[in-house]
Amino acid sequence: MSQQQSTNQRFAQFKLVLLGESAVGKSSIVHRFVKNTFDDLRESTIGAAFLTQTITIPESQTTIKFEIWDTAGQERYKSLAPMYYRNANAALCVYDITSRNSFKKAQDWIKELKKQAPEGIVISLVGNKSDLEDQREVESSEVEEYVEEQKNDGCNIITAECSAKSGDGVLDVFNRIGRALPVDRVIDSRQGGAASGTGRRGGGVDLNRAKPQSAQANSCC
Repeated sequence: MSQQQSTNQRFAQFKLVLLGESAVGKSSIVHRFVKNTFDDLRESTIGAAFLTQTITIPESQTTIKFEIWDTAGQERYKSLAPMYYRNANAALCVYDITSRNSFKKAQDWIKELKKQAPEGIVISLVGNKSDLEDQREVESSEVEEYVEEQKNDGCNIITAECSAKSGDGVLDVFNRIGRALPVDRVIDSRQGGAASGTGRRGGGVDLNRAKPQSAQANSCC
């Protein structure tokens, strides 16, 4: 059985970009996901940082490699963001649950993605610092209301909360994104093919093609 599962295993590579205001913990989320580490004194990202990590989706027998671009949150770097979300397959818009302003900034990023990002990009809205519940400014009901408004506008968004500090919920964020990506169109390299556009610049498959129903459920156009 294990040999059959190995033979049927598919491989996919997708480009994922993190967006959000400075100090919301984007880099901390990535480092928790990639290296399982956390640094209270982490310096702000300059420009963007590139990391990779893989996950396995058992139900679809797919190993997904994420090519992750962690962008700087400072305003002076905002003009560089399109360089990183261009051709991205997924975007993780991060806010700090203790900062209402960061939630508004995350909404601004989603608005920009809807206008300029590739059609079919999977968007996830993630509230970091869930370990600071006693300092919460952004209620889950507000997030639900916003997401429902976006859904009525034809944009489905994956929502989650996590703590990069404790690690709670971080892996789940990326697993949910992985399940929303169109892996059904990825050609297994063991069968002589490869995912289209898997180079580091573009990443992943061409989401401008017709999307399967499973992918449409969590994509934003």
